[in-house]
Amino acid sequence: MTVQKNTQGSQKWPLTLFTIGVFMAGLDNGIISTALSTINASFGVSPSWGAWTITLYTLGIAISVPIIGKLSDRFGRKRLFLIEITIFGIGSLLVAMSPNFTFLLASRLIQAIGGGGIFIIGSSHILATLPKEKQGKALGILGGMNGLAAVIGPNLGAIILDLTGSWHWMFLINIPIAVFLVIFGTIKINETTSVNTKPLDFTGSLLLGAGILAFMYGITNLNNAAFLGGILQLTVLPFLLSGALLFVIFLRFEKKVEKEGGDPIVAFSLLKGKKFQLTLLLGFLSGGFLAGIIFIPSYVQQVLQIPVEQAGYWLTPMAVASGIGAGVGGVLTDRYGAIKTVILAGIIGIIGFFLFPFIAGFSLFFVASTLAGIGLGILLGAPLNVLVGESAKHGEQGSALGTLSLIRQVGLTLFPTAYAGFITGAFVKVQPVLDKKYDSSLFNFSGGALEGNYEALVSQINKITDPTIQKEALKIVANVVEKGYSNVYIMAGTLAIIVTVIGIYLHAKQE
Repeated sequence: MTVQKNTQGSQKWPLTLFTIGVFMAGLDNGIISTALSTINASFGVSPSWGAWTITLYTLGIAISVPIIGKLSDRFGRKRLFLIEITIFGIGSLLVAMSPNFTFLLASRLIQAIGGGGIFIIGSSHILATLPKEKQGKALGILGGMNGLAAVIGPNLGAIILDLTGSWHWMFLINIPIAVFLVIFGTIKINETTSVNTKPLDFTGSLLLGAGILAFMYGITNLNNAAFLGGILQLTVLPFLLSGALLFVIFLRFEKKVEKEGGDPIVAFSLLKGKKFQLTLLLGFLSGGFLAGIIFIPSYVQQVLQIPVEQAGYWLTPMAVASGIGAGVGGVLTDRYGAIKTVILAGIIGIIGFFLFPFIAGFSLFFVASTLAGIGLGILLGAPLNVLVGESAKHGEQGSALGTLSLIRQVGLTLFPTAYAGFITGAFVKVQPVLDKKYDSSLFNFSGGALEGNYEALVSQINKITDPTIQKEALKIVANVVEKGYSNVYIMAGTLAIIVTVIGIYLHAKQE
């Protein structure tokens, strides 16, 4: 027997604490991306190895979110929130104190396990404590923190690095925040839990974790320049196949556990629901939405030719719009329902993303990035979480939200690989165009050095003494690379169309 225990009362303090926790955890990858080259240099590792500081964080989140969601349902959301924050704080301290690169990677994994479940716990707490008519607004606030963190992170990282001169402070600042959250979380958050006497599904947890690890590892090893050929690599295909096989075994096992009256990590009956399946698909596509947004900083620098120190200002409209979109999406979800809000997010995303190929200056960029940010904020906020909550059984909200978050993480890992392939493909065409226009001796690149190496290319062009040729060459690079970015945003706009179509279908089935 499962009984939901809710302690009612004001949820202003819990929502505030969950919001701070989600924002803190979400900032981490964006912040570290600013200091990657500095961190790599301090440990003497190559850029390819350095990228594992982000990859391991992503893998840790993907593995932990569905399991943490289940544990929060079972043992209490307040308890799991405090544990997660503590683990994240310890991981941050260990990262800052890392004596070598191996220790740093292990510490990043600890951070991910602590940070990955905060959003899930906060969302399931809201679904368990607030009345349905107030859930959308609260979930919108939480979801907006993810979008804001993704945009603000790199700029905040640059500010911290500039002020302190040390990458260690990017992680040490988490410690006082974590201490604050633990103290006030203990005092201000009421416990909500599903009292369940059934044994915990350890075998299912291991199968799911191993499957996620294998599949996500394979995805992260995909070659951006040769997507289809990259799948056949020994570091990709065997892991993708192993992940798929483990997922099949996991589903069969979970079906058996549920049939025998056990407590599966993910209820098979939930996965069979058409509405839940479509919500998971929307979650996957939302990962593609967010991935498209992530490429905007490089678009500003490489296509619009904005200096890197000024590019951050161009991202402000999108950051603000994402937060506004999340709040508005929450209000609209409460008032008009989750499905209509999804449709609106899709339509706004279509307009925003398809405007990017036509951008000629700041005005149109402002409109396009603002609309894309609003659409992202709406979709990452309330509607999908409410749809999942409606599909889940009473007391299974955390598990359902964890599954949604996992699927979104898969999308967020897979789509950047496809997008980067478009951009890399455009860079390959830069050198032939420059050689046709100018003497090939001006650009001494060999062995595919131009493949995505924008900084090296600009450095080479800046060595040209003739300012007229220098300006023309930069313009040529921007025009060629723009075609790759146009394909990125056309694909993102296509995802927005699919989101809209799914929303319309769900609306039609609802009536």
